Amino acid sequence: MALLRWATTVVVLGAIAGGVYYTMHSGTAPDGATQGRHSRNGGFGGPVAVVAKPAETADVPVYFEGVGSVKALNTATIRAQVDGRLLSVNFKEGQDVKKGDLLAKIDPVTYQAQLDQAIAKKALDEALLANTKHDLERFQKVGTLAISQQQIDTQVALIKQQEAQVKADVASIENAQAILDYTTIVAPFDGRTGIRLVDEGNLVHANDTAGIVVITQVQPITAIFTLPQQDLPTLATAIQAGPMTAQALSTDSQTELDVGSLKVIDNQVDQQTGTIKLKAEFPNEKRQLWPGQFVNVRLLVDTLKGVTVAPTEAVQRGPDGTYVFVVGSDNTVEMRNVKISRQDEKYAVIAEGVKSGETVVTSGFARLKDGSTVSVSDGTSPPPDTKPQHHKKSFDRKKSASADANGLIAPSASATEAALVTGSTSADGKHSGKHHHHRDSGQSP
Repeated sequence: MALLRWATTVVVLGAIAGGVYYTMHSGTAPDGATQGRHSRNGGFGGPVAVVAKPAETADVPVYFEGVGSVKALNTATIRAQVDGRLLSVNFKEGQDVKKGDLLAKIDPVTYQAQLDQAIAKKALDEALLANTKHDLERFQKVGTLAISQQQIDTQVALIKQQEAQVKADVASIENAQAILDYTTIVAPFDGRTGIRLVDEGNLVHANDTAGIVVITQVQPITAIFTLPQQDLPTLATAIQAGPMTAQALSTDSQTELDVGSLKVIDNQVDQQTGTIKLKAEFPNEKRQLWPGQFVNVRLLVDTLKGVTVAPTEAVQRGPDGTYVFVVGSDNTVEMRNVKISRQDEKYAVIAEGVKSGETVVTSGFARLKDGSTVSVSDGTSPPPDTKPQHHKKSFDRKKSASADANGLIAPSASATEAALVTGSTSADGKHSGKHHHHRDSGQSP
């Protein structure tokens, strides 16, 4: 029994060894072409499918971007300046108003009476002044024969007192008129009303803190944002060259809300945060900016003229720094170190290492190495060598196995794109090869 078990084990091990040997050598061409292709492309058959784009010469804008909040150009809380009953509210919530438009009316009866009293007091004092002047004229005609010089001097002084009293009456009238005008509340500037804070018929007072309504000027509008203090030298140089363009962006920096200009740089650095405040103004014609809204502000500080740019996704980082894969005319790639002077989410400015017109790989780095043969696509269509290839059925087992190994039908465009991200192409190739070998081994004579 032990001898039979030992013999069975030997047979099974021999069968496994033979299967492994057959699997490794069944698809090798006599001239060693398959072996060479495997060694050049990381052990997988065929060229590596990549997406590549050319480096270009372009003018690249240089931006500083900071986080800030929108602030109304002018904001006013409309409060009553006199006490009284609110007779009417003459605006609608959210209404656009012009400077001088009537907003509310306070009962003016008491203040109108005070004005009338001041006017009457002035008329009385003017009558007294006129009589005193006539008396002085009579005294001067008679002269010192009938009255003394002291009486004449006293009459002159009395005229001056009454003239001063008339001037005080004029001031009282102006004050009463101003108070009366306070009962009519008007818009101080062009703006937009908010939610009404007091209803019609309520008593309002001059010391009320809540007010009647808040008006904000939203056209134009401003945004206050911060930048690191290290950017100050560049900002100072750029602002001397002329107005600086500012873009208001959404919080994810994907949507442009408005375009304006930088108005002021604050006169001191915040020592706690090491940042400097800046203020930009926007026309806000579409009203996409509202007071209190958080935005990202992108400031154009310079433009690099005629520099070499490549897609940002082409730049890779390794132990020796940044590098790119450059596709040669023979469809082989060269790993080349580059020097990046500036980079954003779309483009990288290459100072050294790549020239304009050279093609760089942007996707498909999983199986890529220096000297690999590649099949290039622009990202919108499958690589040219991955188009479906149809082979006639062959009765020669070796020829059929060779066709299966070297003439695999390419997946669809969507599958190719997924393979560039996940690296699943190589796994599919392995699975396909195993399937064909299993079929051939099943047809052994």
